[in-house]
Amino acid sequence: MDLLIDVILRAGRSAIELCFFVLLPVMVVMLSMMRLLEAKGVLDWVVARLTPVLRPVGLTGLGVFAALQINFVSFAAPLATLTMMEQRGTSSRHLAATVAMVLAMAQANVTMPMAAMGLHYSPALIWSVVGGLVAAACAYYGPGRHLSAEEARLDETLHHPVAESAKGVLDVINRAGSEAFKITLGSIPMLVLSLTVVLALRRLGVVDGLTHWLAPGLQSLGISPALILPTVTKYMAGGTAAMGVMDEMLRAGTMTPETLNGPPAGFLISPLDLPGLAIFMSAGPRIAQVWKPALLGGMAGILVRTLGHALWS
Repeated sequence: MDLLIDVILRAGRSAIELCFFVLLPVMVVMLSMMRLLEAKGVLDWVVARLTPVLRPVGLTGLGVFAALQINFVSFAAPLATLTMMEQRGTSSRHLAATVAMVLAMAQANVTMPMAAMGLHYSPALIWSVVGGLVAAACAYYGPGRHLSAEEARLDETLHHPVAESAKGVLDVINRAGSEAFKITLGSIPMLVLSLTVVLALRRLGVVDGLTHWLAPGLQSLGISPALILPTVTKYMAGGTAAMGVMDEMLRAGTMTPETLNGPPAGFLISPLDLPGLAIFMSAGPRIAQVWKPALLGGMAGILVRTLGHALWS
């Protein structure tokens, strides 16, 4: 029992420190900037210019907006946009392409805090965009090509607050701060539970045993055995939990920023995991129906991102 209490307290302390001293400050500043740009109409202008260019890969105007949201707000931000796309009559084929793109991209609530831990943000953003576009194109022209391409008369207006006065600007900043706080608080339960499980497995020797068993094969492929723990955590518990584990490993010296900026920046930072899939499939019934082509497209995008980071590093 003493061991369990010690593990829980350590996991809780690590989760609180990560959420309130890393995640919250970064998210408040970046969300405020994003919401101000949105309220000033800058994002509308960007979406209007990018939509004709990106339509050939299966993205509509709202799909482009979802890309901006996941790269600069958080993994949860595109949920409302995906729901809106479904309700406004976007075709199943375009929905599959958009979901695939979102699954393959790097979520801002992980990349931005991890930039403070040593992640090179610019390459991560560039390969996130490249991987997302590849994922959308693969889903649209590959497994999603047999889906219906019929669309209702689309209203792609982005409804959001405007900031035409000092009071309007202050309101936007306050709303962004509240949103950032909500994202941070929402991350704590999963992060505490995930870190508790991970620390318990580490104390019980399960992680060491798995690492010892897999290490020879991984080393023969040039892969660091230290990646076993964050990889298992990421795909079972999600990106935020994996960020907590990588933060612990970087502090302990069992992972280096050089390792982090290699292929792991491609396959460890994305919403494509069990919790992520469950969350995005809940955005609407038609979105849930296109999960297979979206998943396959997302996997193709993450493969491109992983190869890109391997070549870049």
